[in-house]
Amino acid sequence: MASIINQIYSELQSMSQSDQKIAQKIIENPGQIVNCTISELANLAKVSGASVTRFCHNLGLAGFHDLKIQLAQVAGNEKSHSLQNIAKDDLQTALKQIDDNKVAEIEATLLNVDSQKLKKVLDILTHSRVIQVSAEGDTYPVAADAVYKFNQIGLFAMASGGNVETAIAQTMNLGHEDVLLVISNSGESAALLKQIKVAQQQGMKIITITNRSDSPIALESDYHLQTAVRQTVLQTQYYFSRVAAFTMIEAIFLILISQDDRRVEHIRKHEEIISSQKV
Repeated sequence: MASIINQIYSELQSMSQSDQKIAQKIIENPGQIVNCTISELANLAKVSGASVTRFCHNLGLAGFHDLKIQLAQVAGNEKSHSLQNIAKDDLQTALKQIDDNKVAEIEATLLNVDSQKLKKVLDILTHSRVIQVSAEGDTYPVAADAVYKFNQIGLFAMASGGNVETAIAQTMNLGHEDVLLVISNSGESAALLKQIKVAQQQGMKIITITNRSDSPIALESDYHLQTAVRQTVLQTQYYFSRVAAFTMIEAIFLILISQDDRRVEHIRKHEEIISSQKV
């Protein structure tokens, strides 16, 4: 089950300015907030007490006491991952901060996956005639990596080179035996949503990977896998890291390999064929 910290990170970008101020103070030091009163948190975030109460309700919590209980459960395991505090003159310290950040992203992504949902996703990918992988912009390299990995183990996958118009044309030639895997940071891409609608009309199954379970793309999917964010910039925004999405694809790839020895042999044959291209 996702922690309250995971939820705050995933919803941070879509929060109001007031909620972002409160969220930032919680992210900076969850343990401190556990021992705060509602007035003290309001003063730290420079907002009103009513804003703190509204923030809690926006997260689906009963109130501030509920927030403190959930923070107490995770506070000892959470650190600040704000890049605004990254060391500017000490490279070793900066590298350590980045290391902490990436480890936290990976752990929060993998440790909160629903095993039953993942099992179903693996089954769908294994038995689909075609796996169409779609993404756009900065996220597309993750889609390209997924296509390469799936084909390497004998699962036919394709993508469009990041051109959603071409991707939609491909989708129109697919059907109920196929699956569309959509990878998106925010889960709010209008073009990818349009492709999902076409895929649904074609009878395809929809699997999505996004940072938010309540995003439009996640809500349109049959199965959603949520990645984690552990990085904030300038207090009110977060910078998207592809590490979490790559991690999810890598995890799926490694589990698929472990389930069938023939997939290892498929990789070996592929490497043998392309070995002449290496120095």
